[in-house]
This record gives sequence, C-alpha cells and structure tokens, in this order.
Amino acid sequence: MKKIIQSLLYLSIAMVFFASCEKEEARDTFIGGTAPVFSASVKDSVGLNFNTENNKAVTFSWTNPNYTFASGVSSQNVSYTLEIDTAGASFNGPNKRSISISQDVEVTYTQKAFNILIADLKVKPGVVALLEARVIATLGANITSLVSNKFTFKVLPYAPPPKVALPTGGVLYLVGDATNGGWNNPVPVPSQQFTQVSSTLYELTVPLIGGKQFLFIPKNGDWGHKFACSSTANQSPNGGVFGYDFSDNFPGPAASGTYKISVDFQSGTYTVTKQ
Repeated sequence: MKKIIQSLLYLSIAMVFFASCEKEEARDTFIGGTAPVFSASVKDSVGLNFNTENNKAVTFSWTNPNYTFASGVSSQNVSYTLEIDTAGASFNGPNKRSISISQDVEVTYTQKAFNILIADLKVKPGVVALLEARVIATLGANITSLVSNKFTFKVLPYAPPPKVALPTGGVLYLVGDATNGGWNNPVPVPSQQFTQVSSTLYELTVPLIGGKQFLFIPKNGDWGHKFACSSTANQSPNGGVFGYDFSDNFPGPAASGTYKISVDFQSGTYTVTKQ
C-alpha cells in the first residue's frame, strides 16, 4: 500500500510539472504582430539648404507592431532599423543606410544631419535624388521581423561650403625650393600650375627636391596671399591640413622624385604621393 501511495504521489507531481510546462509553453507561444505603418512629416520631398541646415528636415514615425504571444501583447522592448536607399533598389543597394533605433517609434533629423546621412548613398550635390525609406521591427533573435510600408521622397542634397576658401581666380600654383623653379615668383608654367579637377580639387604631378619646402599660391607672381600650414615641424611630408594665409611652409618629402600633390579645399587637406 505504501508503494502504491508513493507511486500516486510521484505521478501527481509529474502531472503538475508537465501541466506547468504546458502553461509556460503556451504563455511563450508567439502568435504574431502587425507590420509597422511608416510615415513622414513631409509629403513627398525633404527640403535641404545649407543656410537653414540647423532646422528640422524630417521626422520619420511608425506604429508599434504589437508583437503578441498567447498571454497577450508583449511588453518587451522592440528594436527598429530605419533603412534608406535609392528608389528602385529594393533596399538592396550597395550603399544602403541602416540606422539602429532602440524602442523609439520616431526619429527626427536636422537638414545638416540628413544631408550627411544620405551622402553615403553617393547622391550628387545639386542633383535631385529619389529615395525610399522604411523601418523593420525586431523582437529578440527568434521572432519574425516585421517590415513596414515604404515612403518614397525626393531630396536635393547640398555640398557644404569648402573648409578652405577657394582660389578666387580658379587657379593654383606651386612655389618653393622643393621645386625646380625655387622660390622665384612668378613660377614656371604650366609645369608648376595645378589642374582643376573639380570645383574644390586641384592636382599636380611634379618633380620635387628632397628635404625642401613649398607653398601654394592663388596668383602667379604675387606674394600677397598663400595657402600654407600652421607648423612646418608638426606637418607630415605626406600631407595634412592647410589653410589660407597660415604661417609656415609645407615640408616636402625626404627623397627627391616625382610626386602627385592633391589639394582638396572641400576637406581642407592635401596629400603628397610618390609616383
């Protein structure tokens, strides 16, 4: 009799355990959710302008996906990924932007921040681009992601002003004892005149004498203004930051040879590369 009672007791415990497991499993069973509804504070275009770059450009918002389990709507934190890509790329473009957003159901960008964000999509400043945006909701690693509708919009990206003011005449020259022309000014042309590759980029391939120095000047034969560095001693011979009427000469490379000098006014930097 005692053994029978013990057996019945063990059976009762087992039944309670399995019932508890079934309840636990039922409580954790994922039922589904609703794809977020994605919208924007603008109708069909995002306005960008350098003169108002600190103003709001756009607010993207979306509804809660209401992930639901057998026990009801989940109270866990949902993570979101905002995706922006060129229209027609189906969000599979090589430069697609994916921005992680934790819990919030909206995000706001200033014109400056949004202009920087879409620059990675390789859109061209001054050219209207057609873009698409959407959001993907995720809850945990094993729960199905829910994808929102897409929002298609136009945008006109702008190029921020160059960090260093451009040469007023659209020309640039190289002078210094690192060059064959020495410190003589005017300098020999075309051998020491840069080629304007774009509105902000100038390049010149030229022989340089090792261990010497040089400057960039905007007007041949005029010492009135120059592009230089703030400290010869602290500047790399491979390039660095430059500015308008800075005080020191650029240090040239240690070894003589032919070098390509690239001067980027947009970023305010230059490079010296052995050819």
